[in-house]
Amino acid sequence: MTCHIAISIINFRTAELTLNCVRSVLHDIGDIDARIVVVDNASGDGSADRIAAWIAAQPAGAPVELVRSSANTGFSGGHNQGMAAVEADHYLILNSDAVLRPGFLKTILAAAEAHPEAGLIAPLIETDEGEIQVSCFRFQSPWSEFIRAASSAPVTRLLRRHVVALTPPVDPSEIGWASFCCILLRGRMVREIGPMDEGYFLYFDDCDYSLKARGAGWKIVQEPRAVAVHFRGGSGPVKTLEKARKRLPAYYYASRTRFLYKAYGQVGVIAANLLWHAGRALAQSRRLLGKPVPRAIAAEWRDIWINAFRPLGPRRAPGE
Repeated sequence: MTCHIAISIINFRTAELTLNCVRSVLHDIGDIDARIVVVDNASGDGSADRIAAWIAAQPAGAPVELVRSSANTGFSGGHNQGMAAVEADHYLILNSDAVLRPGFLKTILAAAEAHPEAGLIAPLIETDEGEIQVSCFRFQSPWSEFIRAASSAPVTRLLRRHVVALTPPVDPSEIGWASFCCILLRGRMVREIGPMDEGYFLYFDDCDYSLKARGAGWKIVQEPRAVAVHFRGGSGPVKTLEKARKRLPAYYYASRTRFLYKAYGQVGVIAANLLWHAGRALAQSRRLLGKPVPRAIAAEWRDIWINAFRPLGPRRAPGE
């Protein structure tokens, strides 16, 4: 039987965050025909049992179920299992480190009804302090890698059409992809274009699926009246490492390479890496003017070449 909306949430050793997320969804369902699917990605720390016990303690008929994955299948694999568990008109992909503001589900479903051409409907994402997070973007490209590495205001202004982040308020015509920390996918689109690419472990999988959807003729819209709160970094370490300019996991760069290859081909991967190096050379030239050089992420000069000559190669996930 098809429900109107299924909410897919992945748990990986974040039981308390996951349960807070589930509670926020349950409080917002009201009379909506909805199902919540929590996918435990082989946490191995007892959190799946804790979630199972919490579900068992709910009133009979509570629309929540737990799927136990036999392996840590990453973001794409986990949500593919969540979507496969229930047939639905719409799927809400939701991070465990996120909660819904009251009225979210009715508002985003109304937006989907008002925009039948849209396969992806992005909400407004806030921090827990109420600040708006950047959650809509242009696609990464070789030129955006040059911008990122150069870290130069004049370069950014000159190549502003290639800047990835779209600062709110967003021009809908510029949205290439939106963050999958919270996004509504139309069920008909999912069935048409298929599941998410499990060749990604984490990161760039949302870019990839948005690119695939747009290639099939589906549009992306944002509904800013539907608001979710995202506690960034609660379910993954990359943003924290990036901020500290520490070395990022190999799976991040494997995902980056995979996306660049699928979007621009092998030439695009090489061009992006060479332009990154050109950008860093430009950044280093500030020394000649006695100015400080922005710090690069540790070992990035080397790590951007992960899988560069085998772009559809291993995900480099932990333990693989």
